[in-house]
Amino acid sequence: MEPDLFTAAAEERQEKDPASSPLAVRMRPRTLDEVVGQQHLLKPGSPLRRLVGEGAGGPAGASSVILWGPPGIGKTTLAYVVSQATQKRFVELSAITAGVKEVRAVIEGAKRAAGGYGKETVLFLDEIHRFSKAQQDSLLPAVENRWVTLIAATTENPYFSIISPLLSRSLLLTLEPLTDGDLSGLLRRALEEERGLGGAVSLPADAEAHLLRIAGGDARRALTALEAGAGSAIAKGEAEITLQTLEEAVDRAAVRYDRDGDQHYDVASALIKSIRGSDVDAALHYLARMIEAGEDPRFIARRLMISASEDIGLADPTALPLAVAAAQAVAMIGFPEAALTLSHATIALALAPKSNTATTAIGAALADVRAGLAGAVPSHLRDGHYKGAAKLGHAVGYVYPHDVPGAIAAQQYAPDEIHGKRYYEPTRYGAEARYADVVEKVRERLRGTG
Repeated sequence: MEPDLFTAAAEERQEKDPASSPLAVRMRPRTLDEVVGQQHLLKPGSPLRRLVGEGAGGPAGASSVILWGPPGIGKTTLAYVVSQATQKRFVELSAITAGVKEVRAVIEGAKRAAGGYGKETVLFLDEIHRFSKAQQDSLLPAVENRWVTLIAATTENPYFSIISPLLSRSLLLTLEPLTDGDLSGLLRRALEEERGLGGAVSLPADAEAHLLRIAGGDARRALTALEAGAGSAIAKGEAEITLQTLEEAVDRAAVRYDRDGDQHYDVASALIKSIRGSDVDAALHYLARMIEAGEDPRFIARRLMISASEDIGLADPTALPLAVAAAQAVAMIGFPEAALTLSHATIALALAPKSNTATTAIGAALADVRAGLAGAVPSHLRDGHYKGAAKLGHAVGYVYPHDVPGAIAAQQYAPDEIHGKRYYEPTRYGAEARYADVVEKVRERLRGTG
């Protein structure tokens, strides 16, 4: 709603004493050109450019938009830039505290502003996924008739959390995670610009790397940590924010882990070997090191999927579906919640019965093929679905398994060169014990001796 006396007084104080505002607030972009990342949304003629009046002429007006992305990557910042740059009336609501009453008051105010002063209204609604279906319904007439131009922000998948009629009346803009390069540029600006730290301290490379890991792609978190480190350094009379000072200021030790170096592979290797060795506690330790160091959760999930087949296999046939489900969940939710899913999968895989027979079986088969033991496909197995195949002897003599009792026909399937070879040698661990019994009976039936 419109600022009250207390809000106005607070804003006036911030103007007189900028240092009273958090660094993240002081470093908010003032124009779209200062926005970090999201360049795919800021091209000329984009919906956001049109919202601030760039290229807004002609019969087509600016569209309502829904900004979707994880916390700290610029949704509120983009709305703030629009509020600063636009000549339109700007109203901000949060779905955490507002309801239908407040939404209707904004809409009525927008109608009055349009009718009495010819002034359009932009409504920024944060956390829109917290609105119920009925509360979201209350926005529909205003958006459809363009009494307000809506900018809605959400961290939840809008296809699940926002009603279809509202989605169809708005443009969905997906914000991409900020890269380390994006955040590094933001930190440099905050260190150097007068509205930031004004060159009071410097940030060496090792401290910056730790800060970027702490941030996890969240610009607000990065600036908050930088401000804490700078305050500690200045209090100690230091000209730079050393790694030790930063660790003390944010109460978080730096993890010795290079995502592009040996440690990346060493810790990943230790995680998999701990799972293979069924040491669930060691596996969780290495998983925590990777998470804390800012490792890509998708990389960890891929390693777990490989482990499910390489080291567990048929001893627990549910291991692979569980690992695949974990990978899909991680891709959808990201950190920090993805840590729970990765922990779930790691514990299950570490405690599962182990078998590497899927690994050794395909390894032995590949070795024979590479050694030239390929052989001709037996004639009765060849394709017989074309004219002349029978004259060549193709598919002649093939026994259809479903025509015999037990659906296992005594006939040769492998080429002569490897006929009788055994690649799969099951263990008696976990669920694979059942396969061990089955495979012997099947092999006897295929030989005609069972």
